[in-house]
Amino acid sequence: MIPKHRIPTSPGEILDEVFLRPLGLTQTAFARHLRVPVRRINEIVRGKRAVSPETAQLFAAALGTSPEFWMHAQSSYDLATHRITVEIKPLVKAS
Repeated sequence: MIPKHRIPTSPGEILDEVFLRPLGLTQTAFARHLRVPVRRINEIVRGKRAVSPETAQLFAAALGTSPEFWMHAQSSYDLATHRITVEIKPLVKAS
């Protein structure tokens, strides 16, 4: 059974634990390969920066994934970590 209230893994954690470490890549080497600032990769890994569509395309090209994989990971993480706490009544009934 999948837990309903579990926060999804952040894209930065996925990048670090599923790709960089197993491939023996440092953040610096990966950033150099993508021709982006090391700071961008480091901030994504640390959860201080979101994966943008441009970065998703770079990750996909370098890691053999799809841009959608990275964007879905980011949006799932964002939705789970930015939940509204105010009760909002629907304007229309769901069908």
